[in-house]
Amino acid sequence: MSDTMTAITVEGGRGPAENLKAATIPRPVPGPGQILIKVHAAGVNRPDLAQRIGAYPPPPGAPDTLGLEVAGEVLVAAGRWKVGDKVCALLGGGGYAEYAVCDSRHALPIPEGMDYVQAAALPETVFTVFANVFEHGSLKSGEILMVHGATSGIGTTAIQMAKAAGAKVIATSRGAGKAAEALKLGADVSVDVTTQDFTAIAKAQGGVDVILDMVGGDYFAKGLDSIRTGGRIVYIATQAGGEVALPIFKLMLKRALVTGSTLRPRDADEKARLAAAIEAQVWPWIAAGKLTPQIDKTFPLTEAAAAHAYLEGGSHVGKVMLIAE
Repeated sequence: MSDTMTAITVEGGRGPAENLKAATIPRPVPGPGQILIKVHAAGVNRPDLAQRIGAYPPPPGAPDTLGLEVAGEVLVAAGRWKVGDKVCALLGGGGYAEYAVCDSRHALPIPEGMDYVQAAALPETVFTVFANVFEHGSLKSGEILMVHGATSGIGTTAIQMAKAAGAKVIATSRGAGKAAEALKLGADVSVDVTTQDFTAIAKAQGGVDVILDMVGGDYFAKGLDSIRTGGRIVYIATQAGGEVALPIFKLMLKRALVTGSTLRPRDADEKARLAAAIEAQVWPWIAAGKLTPQIDKTFPLTEAAAAHAYLEGGSHVGKVMLIAE
C-alpha cells in the first residue's frame, strides 16, 4: 500500500465544477478507533457542491477534500471490524479518493446482495432522513409525510423509508416525468409543482403531519398552510432561500413545530448513536426489499467535475455516484 493516493481536490481552493482535479496526495493514516477503507464507490451530494464553492467548510479535524459517504473494504481494522470486511461509511470528508478513514462506529455492513455503488449511496441519505424525518419530525405509522425535492437522492430515500414505516407520502417535484418517478417509488400522491398547487392537494388530504423541506423560500408559507394542527416542518436545505417571514399567530394556532438540522457537524458520539439506531431499524427494511438506493448515473472518480456538473443540472432521479476502482 502506497503512502500516497489519488484524490479529487479543488483547484484554487474553491470554484466551479471544472476546478475539480485528480491529484496525488498523502494517504490518510487512521488514528485510534478509526478504520482505513479501500474506497470502491463514493456518493456525490449537494453539500459537496456547497463545499466546492466555499459555502460549506469541513468541521474541525475533517479532511478538506470532498466526499461524505463511501463503500469499500476495511484495510486497517478497529472496533467491530476486521480486515477484509465490506462496509459503507459516513465521513466528515475525504470520500473522493482511493482511501478514506472514519470512526469505526460510523461504518455499517454492506447489506447482503448490494454492490459497492448501491451501498455507497446509503449513508448520507439514510442518516439524513432518519435523523430529520423520524427523530426531529417524529413521523409515525399512519401519518402523512410531504417530501419536497422528491426525486433527489434524499427524496427517493425519504419516500421509501416513510412507506416502510407505514406512513402515507405526498411527493413534490418539478415536471411530469419526475412526478411519475416518485409514484413508481411508492408515493401515494405525486405533485408536479410546475402545474399543481401542493398546498391545495395537501388540504384535500386533510393536511400533512410532517414536511421534509430542502427548498425553503416561499415554500415555508405554503408549508405552514399545508400542515394540520400539530404538524412539523423539518428543514435540511434552503435551495430557494434561507430567509422567510414567520406568521407567529398562525404557528400558534396550528401548534406547529419548525425545525431542521445538519448532519456533518454532529459530534462523533452522536453519529455513532445514529448509526446504531439505523442499523437496528433501517437495515431490516433493506433486507426486506423496502428500501433500494436509486442510482441515476455513475462516473469514474477522475471525472468528478462531470459528476458535479451533472448534479447541478438537476435532471437526475436518485443518486449520482463516483467509482474509484
